[in-house]
Amino acid sequence: WRRFLTNELDPEQLPARYLVALYYRRWTIERAYATIKRLLGLAYFWCGSQNAVELQLWSTWIVYTVLIDLCDEVAGLLKLPFERISVEMVFRSIYYYTKAVERGDVRPLPEYLANRSADLGIVKRKRKNEISMFESWPLTNASNP
Repeated sequence: WRRFLTNELDPEQLPARYLVALYYRRWTIERAYATIKRLLGLAYFWCGSQNAVELQLWSTWIVYTVLIDLCDEVAGLLKLPFERISVEMVFRSIYYYTKAVERGDVRPLPEYLANRSADLGIVKRKRKNEISMFESWPLTNASNP
């Protein structure tokens, strides 16, 4: 038996380094579904009607999209790659921002999170010998974008 990652067998069309980078990106999708289910509570449906299920699905995906956009903005303010930002900790830190607003802090949410990132645990620790797949193997070729 042989196992294949792709049906494209020509190394000219799909070099091995691109295949590895694409496989790595597959896990981004898996993490997105895990976040949607676990963090945003889509593991269970609140109602059984089709309309209620669709509303819950769409609203959860919209919240997820806003959360990812917020994480991207925080990463930009911190000048870090997106993969170094913890989506879960950004989500959990929104509570602290609401309390800061009640105390009179008027900074925008991304700025607040970027300034308090060390206290809130927003930046993931670098793992020992970590290699960023996106830095080492870009998916675009400079000679053939």
